[in-house]
Amino acid sequence: MTDQALDRRLHAYRPDLADRRLEGRVAAARFVEGEPCRVAVPVAPLRRAPEPDAMQETEALFGEGVRVFETRAEDGWAWAQLDTDGYVGWMAAGDLGAPGAAPTHRVAAPSTLLFPGPDIKRPVLAHLPMGALLATVGEASDHNATYALVEPEGAVVVQHLLGMDAALPDFVATAERWLGAPYLWGGKTAAGTDCSGLVQAALHMAGMAAPRDTDMQEAVLGTGLPEGESLRRGDLVFWRGHVGLMLDAERLLHANAFHMAVTIEPLAETRRRFEAKGVFVTSRKRLG
Repeated sequence: MTDQALDRRLHAYRPDLADRRLEGRVAAARFVEGEPCRVAVPVAPLRRAPEPDAMQETEALFGEGVRVFETRAEDGWAWAQLDTDGYVGWMAAGDLGAPGAAPTHRVAAPSTLLFPGPDIKRPVLAHLPMGALLATVGEASDHNATYALVEPEGAVVVQHLLGMDAALPDFVATAERWLGAPYLWGGKTAAGTDCSGLVQAALHMAGMAAPRDTDMQEAVLGTGLPEGESLRRGDLVFWRGHVGLMLDAERLLHANAFHMAVTIEPLAETRRRFEAKGVFVTSRKRLG
């Protein structure tokens, strides 16, 4: 019998196939271990269904670990779960590769360039987003910059990287660097993000685990604030299906479909706009 508490966004199970770790908790015709892989492209969409026009649920970033439970030879889709936040969905198998060396660094700039070698004048191999994971194998310098040499190929300027054991503690400042980024449902990079993707990415760079979707974040992040208590920088404000970060006591930083961008506006203005549609603040949270 299926455990009704299991969220299908975070647990890989279908009637015909399931993650072996769920055996005894769900009913499935077959259980598999799953094959470890890593994202081999800068940004890999994870979709609700194995179709190129299916809704994007989230994105996986270069170097991120993925566990693949099924790869369909007929159309090249893989049913997989992300290591970082556990999200389950369909990915293009061509976006995935062998696990490779363990990551040593993360991209800490909103975006950085992967060069073929330590030379900023060479044609760019890829644009890598904040949070992309890299395994580096040393450094090299020229008269322009110092570069981290990336496994299996390429070079990235060192000032755009952060060691895996380091963090950007001011997550509000990190999110603010994405100001003006376009709104993208299921996105979580400065090239396009939704509200919960922005919050998750900023918190991850601060070394704080955060789930992907707004309802998950509201359930587990922070401590609730009574309505009368003043807000401060870093507090989260939730509506049904939306979340924003307080820049200070009065201004909200959020990715939103009204502006189709990451914007800063008075919280009071955001509240009025939602309340005109019958949508009200459901909670205010303060992170520890």
